Formats: sequence, structure tokens, C-alpha cells
Amino acid sequence: MQGLAKVLNKPSPKSTKNYINFLGLSSKILSVMCKSLGILLANTGTPDAPTLKAVRRFLAQFLADPRVIEMSCWAWLPLLHGIILNTRPRRSAKLYQRVWDERGSPLLYHTRDLAENLEAALRARLPEASLNVAVGMRYGNPSIKDAIGELREKGATHLVILPLFPQYSNTTSGTIIAAVFDELKRWRAIPPTEIINNYHDHPAYISAVAESLRAFWAQSQKPEKLMLSFHGIPAAYAEKGDPYDAQCLRTAELLAAELTLGEDEWLAAFQSRFGRQEWLQPYTSQTLEKLGAENLDNLGVVAPGFAVDCLETVGELGDEGRESFQNAGGGEYRYFPALNASDLHVEALSEIILERIQK
Repeated sequence: MQGLAKVLNKPSPKSTKNYINFLGLSSKILSVMCKSLGILLANTGTPDAPTLKAVRRFLAQFLADPRVIEMSCWAWLPLLHGIILNTRPRRSAKLYQRVWDERGSPLLYHTRDLAENLEAALRARLPEASLNVAVGMRYGNPSIKDAIGELREKGATHLVILPLFPQYSNTTSGTIIAAVFDELKRWRAIPPTEIINNYHDHPAYISAVAESLRAFWAQSQKPEKLMLSFHGIPAAYAEKGDPYDAQCLRTAELLAAELTLGEDEWLAAFQSRFGRQEWLQPYTSQTLEKLGAENLDNLGVVAPGFAVDCLETVGELGDEGRESFQNAGGGEYRYFPALNASDLHVEALSEIILERIQK
């Protein structure tokens, strides 16, 4: 950078331009080099352990979020603390125990691996820039407060907030962004902050998911039908203006086109319904039973809304989904893992971040 600074101090614009061209750098890249970037990768979160106590603590924080449960607190909180937190944690703890391994919670360690690989990739592409990537969870640990505090301690003068949800929902990206600014408003000097609130149709993301599926299919075979399963939200939220369902369907359409799938070779559905109210349909669980009852020979399932594998993918789709499909009469069933910390994922997120910070 010292050599570059000397040239930039010279009065001749031509010499400056030539030097920049020599380095292969644009003025936008140069502006990035003058910043100290702090990049937050944010996810929903996970219990600290697959125990009843830890799961109850996690669910109490998660289900008390008014952006997740849009009910009057006077009506919801007595129900939450009087009934739900006395019944649901036991079942959830058993589910977490099934997916927990020697590294702990898949959601947490996959997110940390992704952050580490992403930081290395961005530093390789911007060797003169100062940047750090931190992991923050909306619920549980490490918290968003601790993560952006870590970035501040490392000298970040500009923040990039990336919720790891390709499709925006108030229940996911929305509550993460709100939590970030709830913390930032306590800072005396609030840094310039860039929000990437969705990337559901970004070519780099679509290409990464499609290429990942092609790689799996090359190892075995292309399924007769591909189900694209997205996490559900109450239908009422979409009716109020949440763009989530439209973005999910757009992602599904783009992936089907990228994979050149015919109309009868794919379908989209929504999983993880909670409570009695109507959620986005069709429901993944009912669709799996229906396809099984039709004696479908070979079904592939992917969850493009999940950046990393977690309870809802490994447990709900990988284990419970297979049981539902095959018990109903279906044949071969294969869940295709999330992008996790793969090179494809790192490259896609690098493109998305660089495109945003160079604007």
C-alpha cells in the first residue's frame, strides 16, 4: 500500500490510472482497502447443549420474540411459560440429541467453518484490505451483541450484516437485523453499516446450489423427482406483506431452470409447521406421504433456504422425512446436504459480499 500511496499522491491522473490498472484494481476496490471491514454472519441459533435445561432456555428466548410469534404478549407469554415450555423442550431435546455429534451442534460448527473459510477467501481476494468475519446467533451463543462487539474490538470501521437466509422473512433476517440495530444504537459512534437482507435470486447462489446437486447426482443418479423444501411461516405473515413465500418460489423456479428440470420433475413445499394456524402450503410432511403413497421410486430432497445443515435438515428432512416417505410406500430417498462450508458456498457468498461493498 505504501507504493500505491506514493503514486496516488502524484499530481498526474494518468500515472495513477496506469498504476491501478497494473495492479488490476478498480477504484471501488481501492475504497474497500481504505476501510476496516467487519462482516457478521448471523444465523438463528442453537441450544448450548442437547439437554432439557439448555433447550428450554433456548426456546424461551426464541419463542418470546415478537417477530417470530406475532401475538399479543398478554395472550402468548402465559401460554408459552405455562404450557409450551413445560412440554415442547423434552421432545426437542431428544431431537437435538439425534443430530448432536462430537463437534456439537451442526448449525453452529458449520456456520463457524463457513465464517473461517469466507474470511480466508475474502482476504485472498483483497490482500491489502483489513477485514474480519464473526459469527453471531439471534438466540443462544455466540450472541449478536458479542459478535459485533468482537468486530469493533478488531478495529472495524464499517460493518456488513449478512443473515444466512437467502430468502427474507421477518421471522429470520428481519429479527436479526433488528437485533443488530438494537445493539448498535447503544454505541456512541455507529459505523456505516451495509445490510444484505436477501440473496434469493442472486446468480452466484443459484449456481452454487445447482452445482452442488449436479455433483451429488454424478456420484449416484439424478432422482426421479426433486423436492425443494423451505422452512414455513404462518400464512397470515405472508398476507401481511412478508415477501418470504414469493422469494422461496422464485428460488425454486430459478433452480429448476438452472438444472433444466421439467415441470413434473420438481416441486416446492414448506416444512416445520408449529401450532394450529395455517402455514404456507403445501406442507412438506404431507407431500412426502403423498409421494410415498404414489409409490415414487426415487425422491431427492434439498433445502435451499438453509445455508448450513441443522436440526430441521439433518433431523426433520434426513431422518423423519425418509421415514414418512418410505413408510407410505416410497422407494429410494436421498436428502442432499446444505452448502455448509463448501468452496461453492464460500465463492457465492464472496461474490455477494464483494458486489455489495464495492457499490
